[in-house]
Amino acid sequence: MNPAQETPRLVAHRGYAARYPENTLEAVSAALEAGAQYVEVDIQLSADGIPVLFHDADLARTTDGAGQVMEHTLAQLRQLSAGEPARFGARFAGARIPTLDELAGLLEHWPDATAFLELKEESLARFGTAAVTEKVLQASQRLGGRRVLISYSGSAIAEIHRHGGVTSGWVLRRYDEASRDQASALAPAFLICNHTKLPPPPEALWPGPWAWMIYEVTDPGLAMKLRQRGARYIETMDLAAMTFR
Repeated sequence: MNPAQETPRLVAHRGYAARYPENTLEAVSAALEAGAQYVEVDIQLSADGIPVLFHDADLARTTDGAGQVMEHTLAQLRQLSAGEPARFGARFAGARIPTLDELAGLLEHWPDATAFLELKEESLARFGTAAVTEKVLQASQRLGGRRVLISYSGSAIAEIHRHGGVTSGWVLRRYDEASRDQASALAPAFLICNHTKLPPPPEALWPGPWAWMIYEVTDPGLAMKLRQRGARYIETMDLAAMTFR
């Protein structure tokens, strides 16, 4: 079969985030139980330097707390519900902000699963690129080759490469020639982009030493068109919607 005709590999974006609170162990577990072999989560650091699964800098959207995640210790974050009350009410009130170490422990029960770990720029700016990268590598060490460290930050990709033996993915802000030149210089294993930033079809995605991963897609027809253009991986929050026929 022509590779462009194969179905893309699905990556559970922030876990099974369409049906469960994003970046929680509940969302990741549900994605794995639904058959996902790839999950993507976001990593911020707590005030005491512990990598936790969290997307925003601010706590308000997905928890019952307030303020910056980086200004709270892990013990303080543990007191919050991460059940997205604005979206789910009290249904997931018991959900908590998990640590990266806890995610690694969960994935020990799913030996075929790979985790994409996004180093968030707010924590990179607060604690420094080298420090955040080191802490994420330490906390995810038992995942070994089943982890991919990704970031919008080119400096973070370069820092990941300095450690050697760790797979990286660069998230594009823009799909333009300047980004293409930077991608060639960084040479990550993955290039990651929002599908709305891509040029109109049928233009093929840039060839290179990378695999393309495109987000946020909940339409299997769109996913197949992206696969035909060169996207091997598709990120989705709604695994149930992505049924290929």
